[in-house]
Amino acid sequence: MSDDNAPDPQRKVTVLIAEDQAMMRGALTVLLNLEPDIEVIAEVAEGDRILPEAERVRPDVALLDIELPGMSGIDACALLRQRLPDCRVIIVTTFGRPGYLRRALDAGASGFLVKDGPVDGLARAIRSVVNGQTVIDPDLAAGAIRAGESPLTDREREVLAAAEDGARATDIAKRLHLSDSTVRNYLSSAISKTGTRNRIEAVKKARELGWL
Repeated sequence: MSDDNAPDPQRKVTVLIAEDQAMMRGALTVLLNLEPDIEVIAEVAEGDRILPEAERVRPDVALLDIELPGMSGIDACALLRQRLPDCRVIIVTTFGRPGYLRRALDAGASGFLVKDGPVDGLARAIRSVVNGQTVIDPDLAAGAIRAGESPLTDREREVLAAAEDGARATDIAKRLHLSDSTVRNYLSSAISKTGTRNRIEAVKKARELGWL
């Protein structure tokens, strides 16, 4: 599974993997370590461990899942790009949602791939981002163009996410330190912008499109 475009045959590209499923994390590590020019030097299972571990080992590339305990891979990507700008980030996820792709790119990701792709494609993507290229699953790119940008503001997204567990407006208001009326206004606006009939449908649609 080697590639002629390796950035430096004398030095291995170092990789950090953030994946909460142990079997998947282990499989990726084993397969990538079979590449002659790639070495996995760190693994984490929680999103809030990504930055501390990356600062410790200084990888060339971080492979991040999106839905991780502690912190999402997209939020961790933004922190990595601020603190370790030389570390390239590739989001590798089961959830190929257009909104996730847009948010990942906004956070500074250099790549966005789905997990059901071939591992040699992932190895090529690692080499490509080290060389300064951006690698995006073509089907996801097309879907993102069709879906358009999220119409939700950050505050509307925050309130809608807080409503996902069925919490009442009063409980959401307390949690987010807002007034009840403000929460209701944000929910009403989110429902309108998503073209749905209620908060349950709004959450579902926003989640499916990767806006949450």
